[in-house]
Amino acid sequence: MDGHQLASDYLIFPPGPGDAEDLAQVHVRAWRQTYPGLLPDLYLARLSTPLHARRWRKRLLKATPGEVDLVAGDRSGLVAYVSGGPTRGGAEDEAEITTLYVLKSAQGQGLGRRLLAGAARALMAGGAGALTLTVLRGNDRAVAFYDRLGGMAGPAQVRRGPGGGLVSEIPFRWPEIAELAAMDLED
Repeated sequence: MDGHQLASDYLIFPPGPGDAEDLAQVHVRAWRQTYPGLLPDLYLARLSTPLHARRWRKRLLKATPGEVDLVAGDRSGLVAYVSGGPTRGGAEDEAEITTLYVLKSAQGQGLGRRLLAGAARALMAGGAGALTLTVLRGNDRAVAFYDRLGGMAGPAQVRRGPGGGLVSEIPFRWPEIAELAAMDLED
């Protein structure tokens, strides 16, 4: 073996409040790995694991109907997570993935696809027929990933981003969530 793990080597499960610290660590590390040059350096440097751990603990203690969180890890700890729920736009039969992060050390093994498909299945069970998400423009690896998975990219949209500046996001949409939900079952 070359030291790389396969996606099947990781356990995927819904996190509990006891996972808040590990989730926060993955969040902060993933943002610092993913967004240099795309978000302000000062903002990335100031990301706080304790602050994000409190946010995660609060989210995990107060489950909101229709939301889904899944994490992936192995014996050494968590390496990825996905979160989603009803769309922020309020479309009735549409769900939205709000975050999907895989640490660089675990990328390229199919783990992101497994997490996204698992979240899609949970959201579909809650009544979603379509799925959306947005990607920060310039995050070429993520754009290529969602494109490979059949997401239909829309025109970039500008909004106020983390750190106060303007960011450009590319929306992706899967009009049939069932296709995405079945994706990791095909292997």
